[in-house]
Amino acid sequence: MNAILKGLAALALASTFAGSAIAETINFGIISTESQQNLRTKWQPFLDDMKKETGLEIEPFFATDYAGVIEGMRFGKVQMGWFGNKSAMEAVDRAKGEVFAQSVPVSGEPGYYGLILAPKDSPLNSVDDLLKCDKTLNFGLGDPNSTSGYLVPMTFVFGARNIDPKSCFKTVTNANHETNAMGVANGQLDAATNNTENLALIEKNQPAAFQKVKIIWKSPLISSDPLVWSKDLSAETKEKLRTFVLNYGTDRTKGDKAEELKTLAGLTWSPFRASSDDQLLPVRVMEVSKAMAATRSDASLSAGAKAAKLKELEDKKAGYEAKLAAAPQG
Repeated sequence: MNAILKGLAALALASTFAGSAIAETINFGIISTESQQNLRTKWQPFLDDMKKETGLEIEPFFATDYAGVIEGMRFGKVQMGWFGNKSAMEAVDRAKGEVFAQSVPVSGEPGYYGLILAPKDSPLNSVDDLLKCDKTLNFGLGDPNSTSGYLVPMTFVFGARNIDPKSCFKTVTNANHETNAMGVANGQLDAATNNTENLALIEKNQPAAFQKVKIIWKSPLISSDPLVWSKDLSAETKEKLRTFVLNYGTDRTKGDKAEELKTLAGLTWSPFRASSDDQLLPVRVMEVSKAMAATRSDASLSAGAKAAKLKELEDKKAGYEAKLAAAPQG
């Protein structure tokens, strides 16, 4: 009898270990807006709370560029993550991603702004100064999958004037927001893209560098960043994640609301709100507008081919604008 009881106890213990060993792992992708060390410090408390509240294994996933996180989701290495709007669009289109939540700036504004920075003592004070296009300036663009660092300035600054940055500046580099800001502050770049969220972090964490830069251009409002999950996740897992994210830092949370609000403040956010792929529609309009500008200046196309391509792009843009007008607001 004792042997039987011991056997049953061992079986129960083995089952317990087996159950804990197969806990679902969610690799949480974090786009490379700044150094991995800084990102890990800011995100780890949030990910730890997510693990505690959902019972899922939550692991951060970092890459050297935005494409690394997109491709991670595409190949099943990332199940959920923080994206910018353009990188989220790529994840939705190419990696079976789906927007389910949206960050909210700690200020309560509905979004943030793209910026172009120049050194404080620079003679550059406007876009007109920047776009003299005599190939004497060193310019820093963002990651090609960045909304504020790349798509927005390419649409509203360069595309609007049919200017190719590579034909305008002495050098054009691509880097994350933090690297661009520090390049301007240290005099390595004559101007570079950034955004209001990252510049606020520079002001807080590197005040001496902040004092060395100025804003020479500010974009139209950009929708706040989305959280994206893989459509391949089970309905049960999605519900656990949705409940955690949308309750975090609110009166509905199962955790410590005050501590959660501190964690969100470290990310420059207040509690999340629900969202969907519709939040990407303005970015789709910008992407098509950029493609239209590139088509108009493409000397390799015949007049007929150019007209046909522009008509296709105009129809696509009109479709997105119609969806945007019909989408719920707020």
